[in-house]
Amino acid sequence: MAKKPNLNAVSPLRFLKLEKVREEEIRKAPAEPLPKSFPVNELSAALHPDRQYGVISAVKVWDENCKSFTFSPDPSRGTRQFAWFQAGSYLSVFLEFDGMKLTRPYSISSSPAETKNGGTYTLTVKRVPGGLASNYILDHWKIGDKVTLSGPLGEFVYLPVRDAHTVIGLAGGSGIMPFHSFAKAIVEGDEDFNLILIYGSRTEKDILFREDFDAFEKKSDKIKVVHVLSDEEKAGYEHGFITADLIKKYAPEQYSVFMCGPAGMYRFLDKELLSLNLERKWIRHELQGEVHDAASQPDYPEGHAAVPETVQITVRVCDSVRTIQASSSDTVLQSLEKHGIEAPAHCRSGECGWCRAHLAKGEVFCPKHVEHRRAADLDYNYFHPCCSFPMSDLEIEIAPVKG
Repeated sequence: MAKKPNLNAVSPLRFLKLEKVREEEIRKAPAEPLPKSFPVNELSAALHPDRQYGVISAVKVWDENCKSFTFSPDPSRGTRQFAWFQAGSYLSVFLEFDGMKLTRPYSISSSPAETKNGGTYTLTVKRVPGGLASNYILDHWKIGDKVTLSGPLGEFVYLPVRDAHTVIGLAGGSGIMPFHSFAKAIVEGDEDFNLILIYGSRTEKDILFREDFDAFEKKSDKIKVVHVLSDEEKAGYEHGFITADLIKKYAPEQYSVFMCGPAGMYRFLDKELLSLNLERKWIRHELQGEVHDAASQPDYPEGHAAVPETVQITVRVCDSVRTIQASSSDTVLQSLEKHGIEAPAHCRSGECGWCRAHLAKGEVFCPKHVEHRRAADLDYNYFHPCCSFPMSDLEIEIAPVKG
């Protein structure tokens, strides 16, 4: 048996001698200026940029309410190559119009191979009724327009050390976007897992990427697609909603579940999955997106009628202070953006913590399904403006936006 070192014999006084050693090494070093950058910092900036600048190089119109936008790097603004990403990631889009400054996250629907060697990203945007960003993008974006994007973000990615070799993908409507990226990455060899995609649409004409998925199935025996139509009964399609019984019909013995779709789909499927007795680690959710309308949240506190329709929010950003009038039905982040206050934000679902701010005064409500704060944040009055609604006048402090 090896003899254990006697840590008590190590005198801290020995470390004091290192100061003279360091001073001597510094004295002997040549008097040359330090490099302007270091390779590790250059690699970090390339993989995790705060901002990327692109130009719209192609637009595919699915219908008046859905378009795919392909972006190429914009060297004139300093982006010669987009950052590589893993299938399932998303980008934040930075928008400024009508005096508002907005960010919106959109899953990348293209594959990582398309981004390599100075390539492109593709985002597919579907119209949200009353949605500020989606309506603006679909009504205004065109080929040649310049866009500002974040670096790739998100945790909705496949990890062999965590996920089963077979993934059951559950997609609803526009939730198909990351699965298009997954499937193409499997065909191109950048991902290695079996994908059984169960994709729910209202009708056959509502199916996005139909021809692409048909081609993926022909090119790879690792991909199988099951279409489920809720409002139509047709031969060759499942009918109704995605249920536990439907999952069991197509699932192997061991599998992970990756889920992406509207919040209502999550609520329904989370209950369905209970009967499958899956360990929690086998179930993955993509971000739920924007949180809307405080009073519509099922856990909105009793006595909400006493909450004023309009509140004052005093916002401090470093040495700048501004007070705005806000609706208690909007999240704090939505109110800041509507008043042209640029606030840090990415996921808009309470998960990434990028918008984390200090609540100096007042009360906010955060729905339980998007409550992802750490215990220390609760103790020291930090909150996520993207999913918190004001219940009184507020005084908050937010971080300045990088970029």
